[in-house]
Amino acid sequence: MLRNRLVTILLLIIISACGGNKEKKDQPKTGSKEVKTDSATIIKEDKDAENEKFLLTDDNAIEFFFEYAKKHKEHKVKVTTKYGSFIIDLFEETPYHRANFIYLTKKGYFNGTYFHRVVKNFIIQGGNSDEWKIANRRKEIGRYLLPPDTKKGFKHHRGTVSMPSSDVDNPHKLASPYEFFIVCSNPGAYHLDGDFTAFGRVIEGMEVVDKINALPTDVGEWPLENASMTIEIIE
Repeated sequence: MLRNRLVTILLLIIISACGGNKEKKDQPKTGSKEVKTDSATIIKEDKDAENEKFLLTDDNAIEFFFEYAKKHKEHKVKVTTKYGSFIIDLFEETPYHRANFIYLTKKGYFNGTYFHRVVKNFIIQGGNSDEWKIANRRKEIGRYLLPPDTKKGFKHHRGTVSMPSSDVDNPHKLASPYEFFIVCSNPGAYHLDGDFTAFGRVIEGMEVVDKINALPTDVGEWPLENASMTIEIIE
C-alpha cells in the first residue's frame, strides 16, 4: 500500500512538472503577440510621422527654398487667363523668390486665383482671391514671408514681375510670397526699385497683361470682372 502511494505521489510530481514546462513554452508565443503589436504600433507611428503635413514658416522657409532652388531649376512659366496667355522668365539671380514661385506653381496654388488689383498704367497684381478654397490652400502650405532681394541690379521696367510687401507691420519690406505684380507703366516704375524684389519679367504676351490692366475696377482697385488665372511650368 505504501509503495502504491509513493508511486502515485511520484506520478503527480512528474505530471505537475510537465504542465509547468508546457506553460513556459506558451509564454514566448504570447510575447511574440506583444512584440507584433508593438511593431505594428511603431510602424503606424512612423507612417503618421511621414504623413504629417509639412508647413512652411518664417523659421524654415529660407533653408527650404535654398535647397529647393538647387534641385528645381525651372525658370519659365505660362500664365493663362480668359484674355490670353503670357510667359514669365524667372531670374536665377533671385533664387529664393524663383524657388518660391516654382514651388507654389507645382502645388497648384495659383490656379483659380485672381488678378485682384489693377491700377491703370501702373501694375496688375495677382495671387489672391476672396474664396475660402484659396485661403485653405495657403493654410495647407504655410504662413511665411520672404526677405527682400533688391541688390541684384534688376529694375522695375515695364513687364517686370515683382513681389509685394506683406500688409502686416513690415518695416523690413518682407515679401508676401503668395502674390506678385507686373509693371505695366512705360518705361517702368522705378520708384519701386530698392523696396520690392524684381524676380522675373514677361517675355511674351505683354499685350495680354495690358488687356487686364485696362479692366474697369471698383474703388478698391478690384476688377469688376474677375480675372482668374492658371499657371504652369514650361521650362
